[in-house]
Amino acid sequence: MTTSEAVRSRGNAAGATGPRSPRGGAGQARLKSRPADRIFFGLSLGSAVLIVVILAAVATFLIVQSIPAITADWKTSPELSTGPTAGYSSFWSYVAPLIWGTVWVSAIALVIGAPIAIGIALFISHYAPRRLAGVLGYLIDLLAAVPSIVFGLWGIIVIRPLLLPLTDWLNQNLGWIPIFAGKPSTTGSTILAGGVVLAVMILPIISSISREIFLQTPRLHEEAALALGATKWEMIKLAVFPYARSGVVSATLLGLGRALGETMAIALIISPSIGFSLRILTEGQNAQTIAANIALNFQVADALQRKALIGTGLVLFVISLAVNIVARFIVSRTGKSGGPRRRVQLAPPEAASLFVANDPALSPVRGTSDKAEGASA
Repeated sequence: MTTSEAVRSRGNAAGATGPRSPRGGAGQARLKSRPADRIFFGLSLGSAVLIVVILAAVATFLIVQSIPAITADWKTSPELSTGPTAGYSSFWSYVAPLIWGTVWVSAIALVIGAPIAIGIALFISHYAPRRLAGVLGYLIDLLAAVPSIVFGLWGIIVIRPLLLPLTDWLNQNLGWIPIFAGKPSTTGSTILAGGVVLAVMILPIISSISREIFLQTPRLHEEAALALGATKWEMIKLAVFPYARSGVVSATLLGLGRALGETMAIALIISPSIGFSLRILTEGQNAQTIAANIALNFQVADALQRKALIGTGLVLFVISLAVNIVARFIVSRTGKSGGPRRRVQLAPPEAASLFVANDPALSPVRGTSDKAEGASA
């Protein structure tokens, strides 16, 4: 056997026994045979299945418990004609004002809290010194650990008296607007106070997620904008906001989900009534939320009335699920640049080669022939 044949046979033997491509072969078999990989895969799969099972179990419980109240005849039922369900002809006439109150209070909190949270995140990520940014980040994150009952007490003792002068001024100067109309509250138990407290409660969620998204903006994008002569604010508008748009929208919708399910703070602050109302400065005419209505009436309700309250909880569950689905849809429709994902139609290879062949500056054959013609001339 010659030397070349020996080297070739040795290489073939090494290739047959050595590691192969990760796409298949002996390497993949060895990876699959590792116990740690199988354990990690099993734990990951079990966690994913467990989440789906828990969600399905909650939905099943709510549906089964609420069906008797939803399908009952509220006009003739003696149990539903008294207590917290008295005066309503059907389940949907009872839950519709609660849906409105839940969405209305959450929208007010989102309008107040989302711009402040995004501004805080932008200040921490791009304007504050490093030490100050760290301290502010910790303080904002600590707000998420404060119980809602503490926020409710803070709203009663601090926010309600603090907003009384603003309530009188808005009613006197902007009372012609429907949301500021009506007799202003003298105690501060208004939708406005509840919205302010909810705005503070959703600050940590929106601010922390937005801050992390802002910090993930590619450094080259920011430096390129600054190199072109942009100011820092122009750089943020051109490089940071487009990149973080989908993440900020997702953070805002997560904050909305937090506001939709808030219970104790709203129950302590607002003086509600079940009905449709746009007014945010009045007392006793405020729209009630689903969560607060359940918390206030569940102990005094009888069996069928509790099933009606559970039915309103099912409606709140559907609303929260819809908010999360919308958030996922928005994220899937936008890329990291914030714009809609579009398919780019590339030119076929034949067209590209034709462009190169027709361009004297790009075609080496054409350039060589031109040089030859010039030399012969």
